[in-house]
Amino acid sequence: MGLRKKQKQTAKATASRHLISDKLPKSPISEQYRTIRTNIQFSSVDQNLRSIMVTSSGPAEGKSTTASNLAVVNAQQGKKVLFVDSDLRKPTAHYTFQQDNFRGLTTVLTRQTSLSETIQSTRIENLDILTSGPIPPNPAELLSSRAMEDMLAAAYRIYDLVVFDTPPVLAVTDAQILANQCDGTVLVIASGSTDKDSAIKAKDLLNSAKAKLLGVVLNMKKQSDSSYYYYYGGK
Repeated sequence: MGLRKKQKQTAKATASRHLISDKLPKSPISEQYRTIRTNIQFSSVDQNLRSIMVTSSGPAEGKSTTASNLAVVNAQQGKKVLFVDSDLRKPTAHYTFQQDNFRGLTTVLTRQTSLSETIQSTRIENLDILTSGPIPPNPAELLSSRAMEDMLAAAYRIYDLVVFDTPPVLAVTDAQILANQCDGTVLVIASGSTDKDSAIKAKDLLNSAKAKLLGVVLNMKKQSDSSYYYYYGGK
């Protein structure tokens, strides 16, 4: 009983840290997420972005945190947003948003459930979530399926914006597959840990997949006069 309570407390603490745009909307980090949102909007003035994919070159670079907070700040702007955990290998969104993961994207893509009955609402106004669902043996095949196209078309009928959290580009092909289907891609790199060659290779792979690269987010750049981490985006 004590262990279960401790696990719940840990999950809540993790959610608070990851969803800082909701928990601490006036913090410097939250302001930077809003800056990223604005930069994305300016980078696509001639196109109505309906879907954004967030990825990274490797693990632990902050892509999931960036993706979830981008979803939050867009919802705060009044857009109807769907956050999709399309990392079907190491999903984390159900922890971040404290939702169950008995069904999700994988059950929609295998047509076990419909999108409308699988989507879960969050306590954040205008923001819904589609968790990953059970981890499948064939993530790449599911993401490249006709069912994925159908799911995205159905989401567009309900939402203004769909934000995808995907696996790292250099690890598996999943992000390249989704990049072709999304209106724009954001690449996250970690200051001090992502090496230059990995970042360049990730960019090249996205370009070869015909991704529309909206910009790069430099994550974990620490300000000298603050304990906060500084996030920003740009071309």
